[in-house]
Amino acid sequence: MSTHLVSMTVNGIERHARVEPRKTLADFLRDDCRLTGTHLGCEHGVCGACTVMIDGRATRSCLVFAVQTEGGRVTTVEGLAPDGELNPVQAAFEAEHGLQCGFCTPGFVVSATALLERNPSPTDDEIREGLSGNLCRCTGYQGILRAVHRAAQSMGARQS
Repeated sequence: MSTHLVSMTVNGIERHARVEPRKTLADFLRDDCRLTGTHLGCEHGVCGACTVMIDGRATRSCLVFAVQTEGGRVTTVEGLAPDGELNPVQAAFEAEHGLQCGFCTPGFVVSATALLERNPSPTDDEIREGLSGNLCRCTGYQGILRAVHRAAQSMGARQS
């Protein structure tokens, strides 16, 4: 099969690679970039574990081919804390016990970050809607809801 040269910015770093046209962005990030925080769950776009931001928008990376991201800006969960310290969303998830096994956590953290960038002071219903594409089999979602409110508050928004 032929390969295509792709170039994109991943977590602020220019990446160039030859990929098969059928390689998903999730596989590119994990295999080529060695960024394993992007988890593969269902590989059908249902669970949200593979959520990354493409040009600032939360996107299921298992549903996007790497070649479709040509010239784009991709942010993974690793890119949210480039200095190795937890960002406000990650710290809030830890403080509010918004995670258990942790498998879904990167997708939730990325989705919550995208939500708070769009809406810095979301209501409970807006948080539920904003995270509705992410599934967790371990939590009751209440810790996640509290975590998003805490992150919004620590990022300077008033809590609703």
